[in-house]
Formats: sequence, C-alpha cells, structure tokens
Amino acid sequence: MICENCKQRPAKVTVTQVHNGEHFERHYCEVCANSLHPFYVEYKQDPLSLHQLLSNWFNQADQIVQQKQQKTLECDECGWSIERFLEEGKFGCASCYESFRPHLPQALKRLHNGNTTHIGKAPGRLGEKIALKKRIEAIRAQMKQAVEQEQFEDAAKLRDEVKDLEKQLAGGGDDSHVD
Repeated sequence: MICENCKQRPAKVTVTQVHNGEHFERHYCEVCANSLHPFYVEYKQDPLSLHQLLSNWFNQADQIVQQKQQKTLECDECGWSIERFLEEGKFGCASCYESFRPHLPQALKRLHNGNTTHIGKAPGRLGEKIALKKRIEAIRAQMKQAVEQEQFEDAAKLRDEVKDLEKQLAGGGDDSHVD
C-alpha cells in the first residue's frame, strides 16, 4: 500500500479518525505520519511511555527538553553539576554535599557497586568496639520491629541482650568467658 499523502513511499502507519460517528482510515508513510499527526510515536526508538505519547501528542517535546536542561542541578558555591559529580565520582567543594543531598544515596549506590555503607578496616581493639556497636544497633532495630509486631517476649529478650552487650562495651572487654 502506498502513502495517501506523498504517494511515493510505502504506507506503514494507519490512522483511524472518528468524526461524527464515522470512521475514516488513512494510510501514511512514517515521514508523512510524523509531519501530519504529532501524536505518532516511532516504536523503534524506545518503548512507548505515557509521557512520550502525551508530549508528542501536544507537540511539546522540545519544550520539555528545554525545561529539563534548565533544571540541571548545580552547586551554588562552585557550579559543579550533578552530572559532573556522577562522571568524576567526586565533589567540587564542601557545599556540593548539601546541594546534591537528595540525589546522594542513589548516586553513591551507583558509584560504589550497590554499597551505601562504608565497610573498612579498623585497628585491633577499636575494630571490636565498632563491631559491638553495630551489633547493638542491629539488635535494637530487631527489638523495635518485635514491639511493632507485638512480640513483646522476643523484644524483652533482645532488650536483655542489648544490656549485656552495652556492659561489654563499657567494660572494654569480652565478658563471655566469665561465669
């Protein structure tokens, strides 16, 4: 089938219009469909999204792109953009932390292969204390969850465990060998 508009290229797009209850079917090539019907979306580029359909339908795709370019997040102090931070993996100044705060968890997760907490080494005894503090925090989170689920007996056991660990932390040693 040949395009009804240019009568040169093969028709690949069928447009059905309803006017006063009558259905009119038109067959256009991709070039004519783009120029005649702003709501036509080329399916080869990207999967069809509601945003894409509506922006093409109202012929506002260029305005949306311009708005996105204007909304590029930049640091007020040094002028670094969030894109530059993502490319280089570092900030331009200390104010960048505040400027990009809403985007940091997601960006750091991408930069550090999915990790959002720092896992590093600590010297001997200090490392034990840090591990103990982290264990206490984890147990407190479990205790809070147990209370929310109304499992008060489990929460009491976890509370006692936290008290024991806090005693170990205050004493500076491992009390597990004491009877």
